[in-house]
Amino acid sequence: MLPPIETIIDNFGILDEGPDRYEYLIELGRALPAFPDDLLTEENRVHGCESQVWVDSHIDRSQEPPRLHLQGTSDSVITKGLIALVMALHDGKTPTEIADVDVFQVFKHIGLGAHLTSKRSNGVRAMAERIHRDAIRLTA
Repeated sequence: MLPPIETIIDNFGILDEGPDRYEYLIELGRALPAFPDDLLTEENRVHGCESQVWVDSHIDRSQEPPRLHLQGTSDSVITKGLIALVMALHDGKTPTEIADVDVFQVFKHIGLGAHLTSKRSNGVRAMAERIHRDAIRLTA
């Protein structure tokens, strides 16, 4: 189970630059719940990522206001960690709250922004855009 985003941010704050941060990112990826095989579909695949990435989202209408819940996975351990960060930033939020999330500002704050390759940055952007689109689509 993933810790809350505030805990993740605090943990990144106490880690030294470099390998420790990547190791923690990999640990976050390992903490993601298992992604069901039946959700490994083209519909759930996120295009624009160098690695294979799948994200499934659904709205919980039993809550007021309704909230988006997410699951995700990748075939890459570092990308899976990035998914965990993106999930921690978005999961359980309302579509309005999701619209206000700036993934790259958070990545910059925790010291990851400058260490992402352009391909990984594009993948993170694709995941965030997908989640934002899903939030709008699922509430329409």
